[in-house]
Order: sequence, then C-alpha cells, then structure tokens
Amino acid sequence: MTTSPAASASAVLDHIEPGTHVIVPLANGEPVSLLDALQEHADGLDRVTVHQMHGLYDRPFLHGANRGRLDYRAYFLSHVTRKAFHEGGCDLVPCHFSEVPQLLEGLTGPKIVLAAASPIDRHGCFSLGTNADYVAAFIGRVPFFLEANAQMPRTFGRNQLHVSQVAGWVEVDRPLIEVPPPDINDLDDRIAAQVAERMPDGATVQVGIGSIPNAILGRLGDHRDLGLHTELLSDGVIPLVESGVLNGTRKRRRPTKLVATFALGTRGLYDFMDENTIVDMLPVDWVNDPRVIGQDDCFVSVNATTEIDFLGQAASETIGGRYYSGSGGQTDFARGAQYSRNGQGFIVLHSTTNDGTKSRISAQLPPGSVVTTLKNTIDNVVTEWGVAELRGRSLRERAAALIRVAHPDFRDQLSREARELGYL
Repeated sequence: MTTSPAASASAVLDHIEPGTHVIVPLANGEPVSLLDALQEHADGLDRVTVHQMHGLYDRPFLHGANRGRLDYRAYFLSHVTRKAFHEGGCDLVPCHFSEVPQLLEGLTGPKIVLAAASPIDRHGCFSLGTNADYVAAFIGRVPFFLEANAQMPRTFGRNQLHVSQVAGWVEVDRPLIEVPPPDINDLDDRIAAQVAERMPDGATVQVGIGSIPNAILGRLGDHRDLGLHTELLSDGVIPLVESGVLNGTRKRRRPTKLVATFALGTRGLYDFMDENTIVDMLPVDWVNDPRVIGQDDCFVSVNATTEIDFLGQAASETIGGRYYSGSGGQTDFARGAQYSRNGQGFIVLHSTTNDGTKSRISAQLPPGSVVTTLKNTIDNVVTEWGVAELRGRSLRERAAALIRVAHPDFRDQLSREARELGYL
C-alpha cells in the first residue's frame, strides 16, 4: 500500500517495462509531469507506446523523435496531435469512443495507466476529476500511477481510486487548460432555434462540442425537466442546472444526475464540478454505449458534421479529404437515439463553408472524405435553412429534403446533380 507521494515524477519509470502500453486520459486528464518524465528518459525506454485521445500537450515523441523507444498512438486528433499525425510522427486508430476500453484491453503486453487526479482525501481516495473516459474502465484491473493536482476538482461517479489501488503518485499544483465557450453567430443561432423547438420537455440530451451545440444549450431555458447524458460536460450546462431546467427527474438511467465521461471548459466549469454530487463521471464504455443510451425515453442527440451527401452520409472527421479529428462518440449517440423510444438524432452544420464558396451539402462526398455517421443511422439534418428529416426516407426523398435545406445559391446546381445521379 502506497501511503506517501513519490519524491519525483521520474519514479514512474520504475513501473515501465520494455513493451509497456501507457494509457493516458484525454485533455486535462493527462498527467503532465509524468509524461514529461517519459520524454526526458525516452532514450532509456524500449518499445513503450503511449495511447491517448485528444492530447493537449506537445512533446517530441509525438512527432516520432524517439521512434521504437517511445511511440504515440492517437485515437482522436487535437490541434497538437493533428500536426504530428500529418508529419508522420504518430499513428491514428479509427474507433468509436465507446469501444476504446475494449481496444486497449486487447493490447498484448504490460499496461499501466498514468493519469491526473485530485489530491487524496481524508478517506484515502483520489478522483480522476475532469475525467473518467476510457481509463476509469481499468480501475482495479491495471496499475495506476497518478499525478495529484491541487487544482483538479474532486468529482464523483465511477472515477475514484483508493490509495491501495495506486502503484505510485506525485503531487503538483498546476492550472488546468481552459477552453472558453466558442462565439455564437447568427447561423449558429438559427440552427439552434430549430433544434430547440423540436426538443420536448423531459428529454434526455446529449450535445457535442462547438458553437452550434453551445447555442442549442443557450436556447433551452424555457424547457422543463431535461436530463443530461453526454460524453462532454461543458460550461453551457451550468445556467440550465442553476435555473432548474436540467434536473434529470424523468431519466430512467441515473435520474437526477448529470452524466458525462469527461469535461472541458473554463475554471468556472471545474469549480462547478468540484464536490458536486449531481455530477456523475462514468466510464465511456457505459456512457457512450448505444444500448444504455437507448434506455432513456425521448433521448435527443446533437452533433456537428463538416459535410453530408445526398445519401445522408456525414463526413465529420475530415476536411477536404484530410484527417482533422476522429469519430469520437458521434455514432455512439446517433445510434443510441435510434434505440430510444421517441428519440431524435440531429446532425447540424452550416449550409456553406465559411467563405460561402462551397456547399456543405454535396451530391457525393469528395475523395478522401471519411464517413463518420452512416446513411442508415442519420435521422435529422439541420442547417440555417431548415430541417431535413431523413430517417425512413428513400434516396429520392433524401436528396430532395437536403436540397431544400441547402443554401439557395447552390440549390439549382444540386438539383442538376441529383437528376444526373437518378435521385430526382
């Protein structure tokens, strides 16, 4: 049983064998000092691989500087790992967020989780704070080495470890990365208004990240008895909780709780989470499991895409045929909403690119585009021009509905293309 913190982060090296798979949480769950120690001693490592989604700290090993000694595999690209991937420095693993624990469990060789955590409490417990994600699924099954950060909120759910379960830990006092809510423009608000008016009282809600999802949260102030079951907890939920709109009283799974698997936002969000018993941080293989999501009635899923074709295929992880992010949990929640009684799935996007020169609704996706949400899973597509209801519709009906919500400047061209393809 470990009873006191290690003298330095380099103590983690005692737990790294040749061929070790190092599993690291995403975003603020990353233990900065421990990864710095791995980088500092990379030349002494042998076939060690770091596995992570959405890393926010840049280091040479992400770019292949220590290939064969310390490598990096991304499961979702961030602004940091995107550059490293396109340079050829690291690998990207296609996956649904819900399935990451299963993929990591299947790795051959020794495993260890390195994670940031709240300080140890009077009961001898740590909390993974802003995170549960895929690492919480390994509590009690894989050794954990923690970085206890004085600025990490203490949260509840299934993201806690007793000191007896920890191989070692160090103490730091480091600010968390903050991501302020994005600015909302008129197009975002027009899309948000159409989604909000279709969301019934008592619905359980999932919203992704970005300006449109944030605008939707801002439009829900007149709703009643909403519940939250989402992968990402963001600042936009706080006013809805404080006003009583988000109370979760009609949820069947984890009623009255705000269910999430990670959080990313401002210090105000992290303070809101701290010792807040209504926040339930749970492993992603439960939170994002479509079979779990579908058990709540009136589940509403909202996610953004970058482009969609006449079939209803949403390309949400590439831009111009070039990888930008990853699948994340978009398909997990779109499928879950399908399974929910009276559930609804919304895919949202601006009708054109930012410069207005290209329609984001196209006859066919361009070469290199990666389909994230399948045509069979798509329900509603929303632009600033309206809502295209695609579920159960024929190919001809889909093309016509999508053309109606395309930008007026491109509707004639899209109609010609639809006729050439035999859709109209």
